Amino acid sequence: MAPELKVEDRLELTPRFDAAGLVSCIAVDAKTGEVLMLAHMNREALRRSIGTGEAWYWSRSRRELWRKGATSGQVQKIIEMRVDCDQDALLIRVEVGGDGGACHTGRHSCFYRKVDLTADGDGPAALSMID
Repeated sequence: MAPELKVEDRLELTPRFDAAGLVSCIAVDAKTGEVLMLAHMNREALRRSIGTGEAWYWSRSRRELWRKGATSGQVQKIIEMRVDCDQDALLIRVEVGGDGGACHTGRHSCFYRKVDLTADGDGPAALSMID
């Protein structure tokens, strides 16, 4: 019998869901590489994402499956899906439909603020807008 491969060496998707049954998923723009958003998938969202080629997520606040773009038109067509070394995080490269946005605020990316790293750490760090 061949020895079992470590998770880092397996060529089979065996995601390590957390205690809440979720795995983090980073969505990036397939053309630019810009990070668009961080969301979470449960087993069903992952299954639907792979099966349909469109991003599905688990909404922690609404506690329901959510097809990205179902109401906004910002459907995320998955171009490539990657898994990290220990299979507890996913990265998807997507083409975004509609107006090309990903954030519920109407912005292209959810990461539109920068943290001031020159703060002394005693109080809240300042934020500045980057787009």
